[in-house]
Amino acid sequence: MFLKTHKTAGSTILNLLHRYGDRNRLNFALPFRHQFKYPNLFHSRSVKGFIASTRQQYDILCHHMRFHLPEVQKVMPSDSFYFTIIRDPAKMAESAFSYYRFVSSAFKRARQFKAFVSNPSRYYHQRARSNQFARNLLSFDLGYNPDAPFTEALAKAQVREVEKTFNLVLLTENFDESMILLKEELCWELDDVVTFKLNMRGASVPLEQRDVDQLRAWNALDWYLYSHFNRTFWEKVESFGKVKMDNEVRKLRERRQQLSELCLERLVPVGAEDIKEELLKPYQAGQEKILGWAVRKNLPPYVRTDCVKMVTPELQYMELLDARQFPVRHKMRQP
Repeated sequence: MFLKTHKTAGSTILNLLHRYGDRNRLNFALPFRHQFKYPNLFHSRSVKGFIASTRQQYDILCHHMRFHLPEVQKVMPSDSFYFTIIRDPAKMAESAFSYYRFVSSAFKRARQFKAFVSNPSRYYHQRARSNQFARNLLSFDLGYNPDAPFTEALAKAQVREVEKTFNLVLLTENFDESMILLKEELCWELDDVVTFKLNMRGASVPLEQRDVDQLRAWNALDWYLYSHFNRTFWEKVESFGKVKMDNEVRKLRERRQQLSELCLERLVPVGAEDIKEELLKPYQAGQEKILGWAVRKNLPPYVRTDCVKMVTPELQYMELLDARQFPVRHKMRQP
């Protein structure tokens, strides 16, 4: 069970889960559309094909949701492995503003990121449309109240709940080390966790230290959560072995480079206009330019199939999985 948080490289992790489940013919808990009725709390009835009375269970649950453990437990086996990924809330806020600036009421009111950072409470109103993107987004995705007044007791209680529920909490800033820890926990092979970055922006705004401090204060619940799991992450690395981790990360990066040279037309991501295959075009959010990858044409068919899957965006891959699991419905939709 992967809780895909927003603006944390979750789309990249989703791709490796899609590929692993697809390759091993595993059963995904899929939403009716693109997410599980987010921003509402997750409910088992939002899983396509789920019938409570039959208690059928799934192998992988990984698409966007607002986490709600009791309902997740109705869908997933009791011995499921739970993991998620988090990011420094200052960097996360800059990314969220860029991506959701025409969606969140607070961001639309501020218009400019610097204006929002200088006085977020001026633009932010509780319960306004899509304002979960503007404050304590990690806490919101985990199912908590992002507007709860910060106290250390509350923050500690939330951390304890996350620790109790999730077997592993990964860090966006240390993505490669995160992939090695995930591989170790799941007893996977190196190629299972080799990825190319997906859903990337063309550019980001550099943050001054003052901006970082203000954003961490504004997102105090998230900053406490991140600080705690940053510490425990490096404790896990220490337990794994620093020299061993360095060697594993080196192998991961070498393998990624090999696959890049094998699969990709260019070794850098490109704009959607430079990707000719519709299957591989990334979704464009408003005016933000989202980059993707073009796959080389002159590859053996079986090699190209694997390469294409490595760069297939989440929405298109979800459609492919949906067609596999619900073939009759997809056949009926065809003219």
